[in-house]
Amino acid sequence: MRDFPQGGTAEPSFAEVAQAFRENFDSGAEVGAGVCVYHRGRPVVDVWGGFANEARTDPWRPDTMGILASPTKALVTGAALLLVDRGLLDLDTPVAEYWPEFAAHGKAGITLRMVLAHRSGVVCLDHAPIVEEHLRAHTPIAEALAAARPEWEPDTAHGYHATTFGHLISELVRRRTGHTVGDFFAKEIATPLGLDCHIGLQDPDAAHLATMLESRAEELMAGADPGDGMAMMVALGDPTSLTYRAVLGSMSLDLTPDPVVENPSYDGLASAQSLARFHASFIGEIGGFRLTKPETTEQLRTVHSTGTCRTTLLPSTWGLGLMLPDGPMFPASSGLGSAFGLGGANGNFAFADPENELAFAYVQNAGTQVIGRIDDRARHLVEATYRSIGVL
Repeated sequence: MRDFPQGGTAEPSFAEVAQAFRENFDSGAEVGAGVCVYHRGRPVVDVWGGFANEARTDPWRPDTMGILASPTKALVTGAALLLVDRGLLDLDTPVAEYWPEFAAHGKAGITLRMVLAHRSGVVCLDHAPIVEEHLRAHTPIAEALAAARPEWEPDTAHGYHATTFGHLISELVRRRTGHTVGDFFAKEIATPLGLDCHIGLQDPDAAHLATMLESRAEELMAGADPGDGMAMMVALGDPTSLTYRAVLGSMSLDLTPDPVVENPSYDGLASAQSLARFHASFIGEIGGFRLTKPETTEQLRTVHSTGTCRTTLLPSTWGLGLMLPDGPMFPASSGLGSAFGLGGANGNFAFADPENELAFAYVQNAGTQVIGRIDDRARHLVEATYRSIGVL
């Protein structure tokens, strides 16, 4: 048994989740992490342990925030759907009605629903790759999106909008509210829910941030399943492939992001505690605040896209902005049959499950050694959660 700083509580019926968390550390797979589970609107697991830095001198705390990677898109989705419920955005109105410049190059018929379902075809910014100065200014990215061409006829296929998703939504939010998605999220979602959760951190000196330790490429290759993730890894090495162009070719950013800068596709920050609370607000009232109306949540969890993703070359199923089962990144076999959520390429994972009244978040800083499927540590915790309620 390894010795590491740890804290938090788990209700007796969810003790297996805390045990699985400890086992991840005992195996040597973790540096620092937190996991939080909400059941029926209240936290039943909130545990943390390890260290926030590589030197293992700074203990992980309940409010320690990690870089989310793709689960940032869940925060952005929440902002978009809140505006839908408020009548400021409509799922089936062309984006160009709010943002006229976006109509260029065959994009006039693209709707918010298509963007959220990863069906718009607007997946590449390799004609104007994102740099940090563009993130700070926001406008150059909006102009690049307006100048982009769909990579397939909109609404005829789906492909993960890895780089473009957050920026498309952020410009729509700005057009309707005058605020970027990070500002809107902070005021309208994080504040009423009391979240340590940000898209662009206004006061980094007041926050406890974990240092993300990136996995080595050879470790990713060793962990890849040749039947699925390997095709994506090969494509990421080919600058002519859509996979490369939509991901590596669409941005030129430092590996260590500035936490103050908004990157609404990847660089959101959250503690496990807050990320679970945020997801719980999709399916019920939390502290007097519910993020989406029940009918909007039902649309979110309705299948909008399924099959092989044109970007990742993996099987995937999407609702509105969030993954649905089944697929290697969000497997029904782990209990997720009625859930929606997102896993990050760095190993983080979060979901909500209205049928089982669950919300879950796992945030860590050790990176991952797998590609194209759910991280083993996250899977271990998810399955322990579902066993705790008798589903597995």
